[in-house]
Amino acid sequence: MKTVVIIPAFNEGRSIALVVNDIPPDAVDEIVVVNNASTDETENNAKSAGATVLREDRRGYGWACLRGIAYAREKGYELVVFLDGDYSDFPDELPLLTEPIIAGKAEFVVGSRMIGDREPGAMLPQAVFGNRLASFLMKIFWGGTFTDLGPFRAITMQALDLIEMEDKTYGWTVEMQIKILQHGLRYVEIPVSYRKRVGVSKITGTVSGTVNASAKILGLLFHYGLLRRRPRG
Repeated sequence: MKTVVIIPAFNEGRSIALVVNDIPPDAVDEIVVVNNASTDETENNAKSAGATVLREDRRGYGWACLRGIAYAREKGYELVVFLDGDYSDFPDELPLLTEPIIAGKAEFVVGSRMIGDREPGAMLPQAVFGNRLASFLMKIFWGGTFTDLGPFRAITMQALDLIEMEDKTYGWTVEMQIKILQHGLRYVEIPVSYRKRVGVSKITGTVSGTVNASAKILGLLFHYGLLRRRPRG
């Protein structure tokens, strides 16, 4: 399958080349870094590492991902991998996520840090609690078996077109998983390794980021869970 990696990046100048260089070149056709209004050397370092760089000046994780999806759709990619630019994930594990889709066993694969090899301190307590709570609510509302909202994930373009992603900020990952469950798409969760990121998290590394992200994720869960149990159409 024609495969692209999309890396949304905001001020990841110290780590972005490490991420790009660790992606197995024979596992993907193109690496795309979406520079999300960075003010550091993210764009230059990504280009120097060999990535295609797109710009999305509207600040927000979801905005960056949507920009990457639009590019991937235009280029005819069939399989899309999302990966953060902070070097907390292990890019060389990418084939673990794409294999079930290539083999026809799933439309969506998420890398779970909760059941994988997680370096002590790589996930702050509030992140661990938030992921467990979100996974529990997805089980209550839709019978989901997810354990994590991990950002390292793979999905077919056909599935992306079906679920019609909308969130522009913190709710991106949970929205995708909710809609996968709503539409009854096949999914697999794969254990992945996780280490302390380069630099400080823009979300769990600050009080305001943690509060805003938690409110958005819980808001989406209850919105879809209580008001939109079934997919539109």
